[in-house]
Amino acid sequence: MTRVLVAEDDAVARDLLCEILGAEGFTVDAVDDGAGAIERVTEGRYDLVLSDVRMERAGGFDVLKAFTEKAPNTPVILITAFGDVSGAMEAIKRGAHDYVSKPFNVEELRLTVARALERKRLSAEAQAAPRTPRAPIAEIEGKSPRMLEVYKLVARVAPTTATVLVAGESGTGKELVARAIHAHSARPTEAFVPVNCTALSESLLESELFGHAKGAFTGAIATKRGLFEMADNGTLFLDEIGDMGPKMQAQLLRTLQDGIVRPVGGTESIRVDVRLVCATNRDLEAEVKAGRFREDLYFRINVVTVKLPPLRERSSDIPILVAHFLTKIAGRAERPPASMSNEALEILCRYTWPGNVRELQNAVERAVAVAKGNVILPSDLPADISGAPAQMPSGLIEDRPTLAELEKRYIALVLEECGGNKKKAAERLGIDRRTLYRALDRSGDGATVTDGDDD
Repeated sequence: MTRVLVAEDDAVARDLLCEILGAEGFTVDAVDDGAGAIERVTEGRYDLVLSDVRMERAGGFDVLKAFTEKAPNTPVILITAFGDVSGAMEAIKRGAHDYVSKPFNVEELRLTVARALERKRLSAEAQAAPRTPRAPIAEIEGKSPRMLEVYKLVARVAPTTATVLVAGESGTGKELVARAIHAHSARPTEAFVPVNCTALSESLLESELFGHAKGAFTGAIATKRGLFEMADNGTLFLDEIGDMGPKMQAQLLRTLQDGIVRPVGGTESIRVDVRLVCATNRDLEAEVKAGRFREDLYFRINVVTVKLPPLRERSSDIPILVAHFLTKIAGRAERPPASMSNEALEILCRYTWPGNVRELQNAVERAVAVAKGNVILPSDLPADISGAPAQMPSGLIEDRPTLAELEKRYIALVLEECGGNKKKAAERLGIDRRTLYRALDRSGDGATVTDGDDD
């Protein structure tokens, strides 16, 4: 008979848990605080413990600690109404089997319990000693159920050496997740090396990743270490790997299989130990079916997939993100944070955010910059978000240009105002630099603007 211990100080929640678990055929013991649960650690053998995090006499983390030390084969599931990234990370790293939030979904709870018991049946080994907590990943914000699942998956996969594929639309924060995986891995003090596969041509990407020998090609005036070598013992992050060409896909696959890189034009191979995290905004399964992405490479990098939801599917996180960005902006400016009026916040929550979190951040920064006071009003928001008619810069439409010509002129105007700095221009336009580069290529003006002061 499966025995379950429930520690919950809320009588209604405690009775509901007992009813749900009893209906599954389990023998359920219930206590109204953590101290009562801790007293039972040595009294009887429990197959599972469910504990609320916040209780008056000893909380869920105290219960978790007691069972981890004295009954390590008993999985513990923590339940709380205060779910956030730090709580999820802390619970998993201290040894909790899972972490669910109130009000909990009954079916989700049943599945979580079933997974915990199945794990116990499949393995008699004690859970690993809890890792030393590291600094929380403050840049990842949100308390929606979708994001809590992301936090828990990141917490589980980070300590391993598994290759991770982070999937999500542009602007959802894929690099932040990659950095979180690195920060909570076994190699947090080693190098984290990001590579944008879209920004580099295939030949340049080859040289960047694997390095090159002196004289390997025109302009190779000295030997150069590749990014794989620079990331040795650390983490290499390949952003937008779906844009990688077929030649590079083959070379990357060989490197991942052998753990060896050979610089372009070099004769000696270099063995590397690199944790690989990849990201893409493409449907790689569709790319494989279309013959644009190698199936064997897809299986090699898709050991664990972390799927980031678009912002429109977690709109409840928008107020949290807005508050985070306001605090961050204030910290840079060394002044008190601005506040967002209720009307402005309602507009932000209604908007669909095709550019996701990055677009929201740009909108908040723009609003802070143009606001007349320390309170952001709807009129301070970008016109395409607030719905107000946009004011067209003078001199652009008198001759009724085509849409393409209008785009060209407007980009040129913004670039001029930004002193030719494409990074600043892209931020003002509300797009990323890759989109700006493509627009400049279409207009034939790409060569007229330099990158010298982008960063």
